[in-house]
Amino acid sequence: MKTILIPTDFSKNAWNTISFAMQFLKAERCKFYFLHTYTPAFYRMDYVLGGPEFSAIPDKGVDASLSGLEKTLEAVREQFGNPKHIYETISAFNVLTDEIEEMVQEKGIDLIIMGTQGASGAKEIFLGTNTVHVIRKATIPIMVIPAGCKYKPVEKILFTADYWSKYHRNELYTAIEIAKTNNAKITVLHIKEEYDLTKEQEENKAFLSLCLAQVDYEFQEERGSFMPDAIIEYLEKHPYELLVMMNRKHSFFERMLVRQNVDQIGFHVQIPFLVIPDTSKSVK
Repeated sequence: MKTILIPTDFSKNAWNTISFAMQFLKAERCKFYFLHTYTPAFYRMDYVLGGPEFSAIPDKGVDASLSGLEKTLEAVREQFGNPKHIYETISAFNVLTDEIEEMVQEKGIDLIIMGTQGASGAKEIFLGTNTVHVIRKATIPIMVIPAGCKYKPVEKILFTADYWSKYHRNELYTAIEIAKTNNAKITVLHIKEEYDLTKEQEENKAFLSLCLAQVDYEFQEERGSFMPDAIIEYLEKHPYELLVMMNRKHSFFERMLVRQNVDQIGFHVQIPFLVIPDTSKSVK
């Protein structure tokens, strides 16, 4: 059984993410954790010492969190009730990134699914602050659902690759499982910015081919001087249901996150994207 973590702030976008997840995983046995984190508007000594349960003063944040999770669970069961799915709600007095890190370890989370914007997210900003922080600290794959994105069966997956580092089967496991479950084809896209592939890149590409041997895949190469723009242009010409990116040093995705204002680079992907964390340092 897969364990899926879905953070929620009870916003419209958060519900859209939940709706997507329920449909995306409707055929698989899963346990879903719906997580809401909160902190008080101001810190009190009783909170610092022991959290809200030790405070003699009622905290509206606790009530709002529990009530919101209860309503979310009711809506999920009413609209997407599935005998293959188990649900659990978690209300936590904590910072979102810290709570997620703890849950990944304690609950054995396989995948995090979250939206791009929260209740206060500006429409012109592609990635909200929480999403960026979670992606940067994550040690497991994260599927990010753009605001307003509706579920579509996954038939074609675009995987961006620069071949500068060796790929490992355990890193690609989630992407491969999605392809196998949905009988989807993976297109490995390399943006050729200047020179031909080096010997090292050719070797990494060959090993990637071995990693993808269990699924239908193809290699594509496009020329472009700026990788983010080239990928966006490719997606505009060729429709895909899922984009997969590695969050590695000097990767396209890392370059995108370095920008303070993500919207300035025009990165407005309208399809879900899976971010795979860099585990190469721990893989032999």
